[in-house]
Amino acid sequence: MTAPWTRPDSRLLDRHPGVPWLRRGPASQLPGLLLLVTLALAWPQSLTQAQAQEPCLKLVFNRFCLGGDSTLLLQREPPVLRQDDGERMALVYYDGSDSLYVLAWRTRIYKVVRSYRIASQLRFDELYRLLRDKYGPGEDRSRFSPAANTPGRRQIAIRRGEGQAVQAWPLAEGWRIELSWTRELGLALSYVADDLDRQQAAAMYSGF
Repeated sequence: MTAPWTRPDSRLLDRHPGVPWLRRGPASQLPGLLLLVTLALAWPQSLTQAQAQEPCLKLVFNRFCLGGDSTLLLQREPPVLRQDDGERMALVYYDGSDSLYVLAWRTRIYKVVRSYRIASQLRFDELYRLLRDKYGPGEDRSRFSPAANTPGRRQIAIRRGEGQAVQAWPLAEGWRIELSWTRELGLALSYVADDLDRQQAAAMYSGF
């Protein structure tokens, strides 16, 4: 299975020359040293305050703030892969054998996806039971032809790209969960910010 974005960001950071006061006598170095210490102490505190002020609909997988700022995420946790497409950005992370995809629009994270390395009916049913016990039965949004009327035939249809299994849990908090099994991503668990998802979809289809 190939992720839709595979080009890492290869921009390099320029190295700045040494600060002039480092070449002076000991007395003149003290103000500069004090400044560096002050900045070093203030940086974690300022980053923590920025995280606290960040709008967060849901902390997904204890790592990603759904609805939050992708710029802060890039500072905290650089991705393995990154692709930019206009106002959209896709970030790829790994968690063991699973792949994690973070999708942002205008720097706001509107979707977080975990793609499982192994997809099977047993695993799909196990995840569905866990989500059902926590959020209720959800909505069946699967799409199959009438001929795919058994678990075995549905699996064949998924592998051929002729069908997909989708269970969704719309929540009043403004976000939803989707458990899906498709040819493109295999078995996946997605967290979606409803308003941001609608806005980015409308912008995409309008051509802006």
